[in-house]
Amino acid sequence: MRIISHRGNLSGPDVQRENSQPYIEEALSKGYDVEVDVWYINNRFLLGHDEPTHEVSGSFLKDSRLWCHAKNIEALCRLIKEGAHCFWHQEDDCTLTSNGYLWTYPGKTLTVESVCVMPETFDPDLRQIQRCLAVCTDYPEKYKMLLHKEK
Repeated sequence: MRIISHRGNLSGPDVQRENSQPYIEEALSKGYDVEVDVWYINNRFLLGHDEPTHEVSGSFLKDSRLWCHAKNIEALCRLIKEGAHCFWHQEDDCTLTSNGYLWTYPGKTLTVESVCVMPETFDPDLRQIQRCLAVCTDYPEKYKMLLHKEK
């Protein structure tokens, strides 16, 4: 099972550091995939959840371990052109990523094709998570331990 760090977080939200390249690289170095929030403004890629904050290169976003959540339509169009793994969603039950994964909104029906997003917000049974392709969480260290222990 793939474990995806939400915005680079490893043991809970760190609003000051999340979506920054050094923080993301730290999570990648620990073997996690990372979901990042991407904006495209004035021909530049920027990371940030509520607003664009940290500039990054397009080549950085092409890392196969990144799951790029487009935060504006320009970002989605440019990420697709760049060949980055990306998706757009708001409150849909699920959305299909550019690599064919079902990014499933927290608390919605999970399938064997799903990425279980933010299980800490709706507390599903671990068996539900285990049958998914991946889990995206602010607590990847915790879920790595829990999912390994349950095997």
